[in-house]
Amino acid sequence: MRVTGAKHRLALARPANHPLSDTVRKAGWEPIPYPFTRLQPSVLPPPIPLASASAVVLLSPSGARVAASRLPAGTLCLVQGAGTAEALGREDLEILLPAEARAEALWDLLQERFPSGGGFVLARGERSREYLEEAARGTSWRIHPWITHREAPRVPFPPMPEVEGVLALSPLQAEILAPLSVNLLRFAWGEGTARAFAKAGTPVHGHCEPKPSLLWAMLAQHLSQETPC
Repeated sequence: MRVTGAKHRLALARPANHPLSDTVRKAGWEPIPYPFTRLQPSVLPPPIPLASASAVVLLSPSGARVAASRLPAGTLCLVQGAGTAEALGREDLEILLPAEARAEALWDLLQERFPSGGGFVLARGERSREYLEEAARGTSWRIHPWITHREAPRVPFPPMPEVEGVLALSPLQAEILAPLSVNLLRFAWGEGTARAFAKAGTPVHGHCEPKPSLLWAMLAQHLSQETPC
């Protein structure tokens, strides 16, 4: 339902105290928690023995939480951001973070730390973008994907809150939100998420690279323009 008036309410699948919700708030919107998906851990084993890997690469807190109990003490972990490192909850691991919480910066760190290459286990979600696999293809850095989890709709599915817009944080979220947001403003976290909206016949009103600063800029600019839905 489209809400009119002074409030600009944006639904997203994050709690009110999450850093992304804070970013939405700073951009002038009221973040409305809408937990319509859930984490479904995978039972798949690592593609190679973890002890034999040069390092384990982790892209998200969800993957870190699933993988944490399986990592041998002393494992070198290259993690995409501070939230992923915190989700590991282990003090007996060696943890390295890139300069920025982006897959591109993680690839740079991987090359700097292992200039001669090696074999790496990449813990990621089922539909995570395959940037590292593509970047490493044909090189001395052998990436072995380990699908640790997938995102799935909640059952029973919660009703859409009364908001003016939605923010999808993954392609699956865009596919789910597309038919529910026909009369709402639609924003996407990442190009793949924007494409999922477009493929469903509901193009976005804005999308940004997955960086909080760019999310803030996108939402603040849209709010200042007061673009009608």
